Amino acid sequence: MAKDAKKSKDIKNKKHFFKDFKAELKKVVWPTPKQLANKTLAVIIIVLITAAIVFVLDVIFDLFNQEGINKLKSNIRNKVVVENTVDNTNEIVENAIDVNKVEDESSVENAQ
Repeated sequence: MAKDAKKSKDIKNKKHFFKDFKAELKKVVWPTPKQLANKTLAVIIIVLITAAIVFVLDVIFDLFNQEGINKLKSNIRNKVVVENTVDNTNEIVENAIDVNKVEDESSVENAQ
């Protein structure tokens, strides 16, 4: 019995929903074709203006981004050049020290 009551209640709720739905649709004020065309045109114009603004901002940000990336690349290159120069200088100093040691050892051997 409870199942039958629940089924009939569900059916009543569905019927009630569709009745209410139909009643609400009757209350809607539908635009005239001229209003519809004007509002559609307004929406299209706003979308195009927004797209143009986003495009311009995208181009500007891309240029700034490329400039920033180029600066980073040049900084990294400069850092690598400086590190290579320091490494080369260290090697030259180490070689000079090694040469001095060899000369000192030769002079000590010659003195004996």
